[in-house]
Amino acid sequence: MRLTRFAFAVALLAAAALPLVPASATDVHKLRSKYDVKTTVDRFEKIFKAKGITLFARIDHSAGAASVGMSLPPTELILFGNPKLGTPLMKINREVGYDLPLRALVWQADDGQVWIHITNPSSLNQTYSLGGGNGIIEKMENAVTAIAKKAAGAEE
Repeated sequence: MRLTRFAFAVALLAAAALPLVPASATDVHKLRSKYDVKTTVDRFEKIFKAKGITLFARIDHSAGAASVGMSLPPTELILFGNPKLGTPLMKINREVGYDLPLRALVWQADDGQVWIHITNPSSLNQTYSLGGGNGIIEKMENAVTAIAKKAAGAEE
């Protein structure tokens, strides 16, 4: 899915609204991918489609850098979720909507290694006092972990 310049600008503004504080180790899961950035994100997209998970946005930060004459190794941010799980959490505490949909950053380090940083749903439970969200947080945690491992090729 390619973004038009307008859609890219909107996505960039949305990403800029995210917290400026670096994520702590408990806020994200970090794992290596066997694949390049594009292939890894394509794998996420395929998994989401098969599981009925919505891919809300796919933001190519490298393309954004190139559009202003700068370079950045391959780096993509994806926003994804399932309203069947997110909506009940927002009914418990509407503020959790600030961190939903979930997101994953797939990026290439200077050494060529590709990394995935993906939202840790347990951090939502702690941040927004969701009390486990009637089992939803655990379900999200299991799904996010399994999906990230599969996208990274860790289970092959």
